[in-house]
Amino acid sequence: YFISIKSNTYFEELSRQNYEKTIYEAPVRGIIKDRNGVALAINNLGFTISIKPHLRSKKKLARLEKLVKLIVKHFPEFKEEDLIKKYKKEDSAYKHTFVKVVDYIEYDKFFSKYSIFNSLEDIKIEATTKRHYPYKEIAAHVIGYTGKASVADITKNSTSKYTGIIGKSGLEKYHNNRLQGKLGKRVVKVNALNQEIEILDTEMPSDNNDIVTTIDIKLQKYIHELFTEETNADFSKRSGAVIVMDSNNGEILAAGSFPEFNNNIFVSGISAKEWDKIKNDFNHPFTNKLVNGLYPPGSVLKMGVALSYLENGIKRDFNVFCKSNLQLGKRKFRCWKEKGHAATGFTKAIRESCDDFFYKGSLKIGINKISKTLDKFGFGKKTGVDQINEFVGVNPNKSWKRQKYNIPWYIGETVVSSIGQGFVLVTPMQIARYTASLTNGKLPTPHFLKDEKYEPSDLKISKSDLKFIQKGMYQVCNHHNGTAVNFINSKVTIAGKTGTAQVVGIPQSEKKRMKEHELEYYQRSHAWLTTYGPYKDPRYVVTVLVEHGGHGGSAAGAIVSKIYNKLYELGYIKK
Repeated sequence: YFISIKSNTYFEELSRQNYEKTIYEAPVRGIIKDRNGVALAINNLGFTISIKPHLRSKKKLARLEKLVKLIVKHFPEFKEEDLIKKYKKEDSAYKHTFVKVVDYIEYDKFFSKYSIFNSLEDIKIEATTKRHYPYKEIAAHVIGYTGKASVADITKNSTSKYTGIIGKSGLEKYHNNRLQGKLGKRVVKVNALNQEIEILDTEMPSDNNDIVTTIDIKLQKYIHELFTEETNADFSKRSGAVIVMDSNNGEILAAGSFPEFNNNIFVSGISAKEWDKIKNDFNHPFTNKLVNGLYPPGSVLKMGVALSYLENGIKRDFNVFCKSNLQLGKRKFRCWKEKGHAATGFTKAIRESCDDFFYKGSLKIGINKISKTLDKFGFGKKTGVDQINEFVGVNPNKSWKRQKYNIPWYIGETVVSSIGQGFVLVTPMQIARYTASLTNGKLPTPHFLKDEKYEPSDLKISKSDLKFIQKGMYQVCNHHNGTAVNFINSKVTIAGKTGTAQVVGIPQSEKKRMKEHELEYYQRSHAWLTTYGPYKDPRYVVTVLVEHGGHGGSAAGAIVSKIYNKLYELGYIKK
């Protein structure tokens, strides 16, 4: 009674498992396309070679070696000892499927040999794909790359056990689930010899796994050429970041972190020599500077600080007399202009980037109020862009310092924070987003996926205050005393702000502020230029950071101008 009736369900399930077998089929990884349908990441067709299991014993080893010699004869790029080692590692008494020894051979290279290998019963040939990035290093950090799925990857993502690969960085990783698709499966009936005798159920793998990005590869390629074409005597490659973003909806038309690297080197595995060369580069080509580079923003922060002054009761007619420095106790806080700016109000302070104006304004309202306004602009927070491990930066205030260092906030730290120095740290993506919000008072979510839509958040900034600040930004690029005017040559009328963010402090003992060219290359300030255009009908933000570039206008003005001209040429901006 117990066996026949009470345990019937248990034994029925056990029996079913003995004669039913589920075979999973991996989907083809989706293609990554630009906004116009141009492929940025594709799958090249090729073949794998597998050898019958249980050939590692002494009696059968000669058979294994013969098969391996045949592979190496036709494909000398492989080594006998490596293939045998790989076979022995994967083979075991419990292995009932063929052992893969060659993961990929190009279709064109293998096709003429196909009949030779396919006729051998001890060898199994299967079609496969290999990820390929046609534009190589262009947009490398944004697109990312795939790699072999590790044990840890498979634990978190069971599909990768069957696909064998997984996204390791960039969009490849962030949107991995969508790109890898869903497994197909066949449920088959097998006999006692594990031979298939009937198909019970079939489910095809997903085939709509492509994603369309917001990137325009023509613009992306052009920016890559711009950023890498000019070199200097100190270093062979310019390093930094560029972002071109729709100021209204956050779509990113182009974004580059420089120097870049060829993503294809990771698909098949990178050599130790190549790895060391890239890893030891002082310009950090592996770092996605768009979201993982932390920099002092310098003077590009001044519009946000100025809005904080207006928000907190400082009147628009607030004026200072800049004598080139502010004395606080024993320390002098210098303005960048050696002879000072004389009488300076809001518009002139932004136009000519007067530090003294911001020093004195910050003493009126304090760091906590400044920090509260900057918080609205997204500083000290993730932007939400679809890139992995985004950094939040630092938007300091008194409680932040107490919590981090357990020491009080000093008044001099308020002064330096007001010009984007001191503890303040930002990512280029945060600066681009903040610049977009200065066009209309709304904070967008930057993104690379075309079919994602985000509603910008209303910052509830006074429209008249915003126009007041925009006037200063316009004059930066168009007034004869503007800090960028001598370096802008664009068909589009733009507004913006330069920034020179110090990497090292200049000693108080130096009577004159040192010039950038007098500093060692890696001690020179980072150069910022963040802009929007057209001025009267803002559509796009262009943010450029040149590491150790010195002055924002001279280092980035030509790049920014050419990008706007390209936007015009491609039809994004119309006169």
